Amino acid sequence: MSKKTISWGSLGLIALILIIYSIYSARMSEPGISTTDTGSRSGTRTLNVNAVVVKPAELTSTVRIMGDLLPDEEVQLTFETSGKITELNIQEGTVVKKGQLLAKINDSPLQAEMKRYQAQLKLAEDRVYRQKTLYEQDAVSKEVYETAISELDQLKANMEYVSANIALTELRAPFDGKIGLRFVSEGAYVNQTTAIATLTKDVPLKLEFAVPDFYQSSVSNGTHVKFTAYNGDGSEHNATVYAVESYVDTETRTLAVRAIYPNYDRKFLPGSYVTVTVDLQEFPSALSIPSQALVPSMGKEQVYLYRWGKAEPVEVITGIRTDTHIQIVDGISPGDTVVTSGILQIRTGTPLVIDNLTE
Repeated sequence: MSKKTISWGSLGLIALILIIYSIYSARMSEPGISTTDTGSRSGTRTLNVNAVVVKPAELTSTVRIMGDLLPDEEVQLTFETSGKITELNIQEGTVVKKGQLLAKINDSPLQAEMKRYQAQLKLAEDRVYRQKTLYEQDAVSKEVYETAISELDQLKANMEYVSANIALTELRAPFDGKIGLRFVSEGAYVNQTTAIATLTKDVPLKLEFAVPDFYQSSVSNGTHVKFTAYNGDGSEHNATVYAVESYVDTETRTLAVRAIYPNYDRKFLPGSYVTVTVDLQEFPSALSIPSQALVPSMGKEQVYLYRWGKAEPVEVITGIRTDTHIQIVDGISPGDTVVTSGILQIRTGTPLVIDNLTE
């Protein structure tokens, strides 16, 4: 009776077959692989994805830049002469009107001099009147009459000079604004370099920012911009460009721009740091897709469309970009369904199931 033997080569082949069968069985038991549809029979995994239906909509390209809120006007209040402060009408943090008297320096010597000139004025005017009458009667020479007129004119000039010096002792608000902190007290001796307080015109405010030079054609007088203040509630506020610098800064390659904000309620203080949003281009009826739906491929750009349950790649041409969307100039049409998730796992013809469809 013959004995059957199994060679070591045969045993190796059987072991290899068992290993392959184990791997295949484990593979077929993974989630997402069906064994009942056509996709499963070919071994292709069905992917669950999100998608969006493409529709024309308004699309705006914007740029966000850091900016500052500046006072419309601001000045450090000082006297134009020296002396002791005898009157101080400055209350910190209050709003004052243009021309309002804020402080005064002792002007007693000037007032006394003015009274002396005023007393002489009546006599000088009477003298001119008398000399004129006499001159018309040929009782005095023309020279005597003109001398009286000259003395009167000189007296009036002296009075104007004293009046101007008295005005220098008065510190008045040059414009409507808000008084800041006061630096001196009544009775202090001050001169032309002594700071009394700061006057700030905060209605309206100026919004200053700089745009990269390649955006210069998108910003001009009348351009509307928006800003959000860091010390605010996060809401946007509108401002209007009123001035653009005449040259591009060679170091930063930016163009300085100023806009005006009414600030009627004095909600913002000068010096506040803000984020400025400038609209560069507007398309009232553009086709756009979420940014994550775009797939770079071999120097080109494409998206995956959902068609008849499978993924179909389509090459596209893009336009402007926003924070969340990309304009598609060519390659897709209104009504197309673009896949927005699971992009890296998709291949041509991959079976798809849409979990979340945005229309």
